[in-house]
Amino acid sequence: MKIFHQPGELQAYALECKRSGKRIALVPTMGFLHAGHASLIDIARERGDEVIVSIFVNPTQFAPNEDLDKYPRDFENDCRLCEAHGATAVFAPAPESMYASDRSIWVDETTLSKVLCGKSRPIHFRGVLTVVSKLFNLALPDVAVFGKKDAQQAIIIKRMVRDLNFPVEIVLGDLIRDTDNVAMSSRNRYLSEDERRRARSISESVFYAEKQLKAQGVAAVDEVVEYARKHITEAGGVVDYVEVRDSSDLEAPTASSCGVLFAVAAVFGTTRLIDNCFVDF
Repeated sequence: MKIFHQPGELQAYALECKRSGKRIALVPTMGFLHAGHASLIDIARERGDEVIVSIFVNPTQFAPNEDLDKYPRDFENDCRLCEAHGATAVFAPAPESMYASDRSIWVDETTLSKVLCGKSRPIHFRGVLTVVSKLFNLALPDVAVFGKKDAQQAIIIKRMVRDLNFPVEIVLGDLIRDTDNVAMSSRNRYLSEDERRRARSISESVFYAEKQLKAQGVAAVDEVVEYARKHITEAGGVVDYVEVRDSSDLEAPTASSCGVLFAVAAVFGTTRLIDNCFVDF
């Protein structure tokens, strides 16, 4: 498995792969990899001859009051997991090699990014889209694999690929849960044992919402939102949002919606957690 730290090195490698007729699959990550990431690498292995995993804690998607400096990192373990799951290359750049000191160009989105996580993290998706665009230009992937846990991010990236004509197929991997049903996240390590136990109220709310929405459709929206807010609050969580959105455009769902996204963000202790489910009608 090759390891690249410089953007030019990765791009040269990708160009050589292209000249050799190889199909490239990219898995963008921020590292501290777990079984959820491994499942995305497995999908990429099925879709590409060369599998590139990027490991980059992207500073431009963090606000000044967020956890950039303490975000968990374990590069050696990340590389072991990547190699074990068939990655052929890892790209782990330093921030200064990805962003010029006088940078002035950004990739922004003006509609989908204004709801859900975009309300409380207003610069987040601009940073995400900018770095993903750069990764697409460097890795030259035929396919890129993202997880459904970051549902809003996935929907926005699909829109960016459509609107900017990136020749990249976007594939979404299922949300992966731990044995206690908490959605896997690198930030879970911040949770105390008690916070972790109480945070199960989030996934419990997601399971309840999924069942009710499948049974009743959009008629269940108010009920599942009220249930989740109450259940998470009673467990000691601070709710950022609980919402049901049309999964195609993140607008409010209507009777004509073909599917919805039930999405939750809540804080336990100092840790902000997200979870969701997609329900098709």
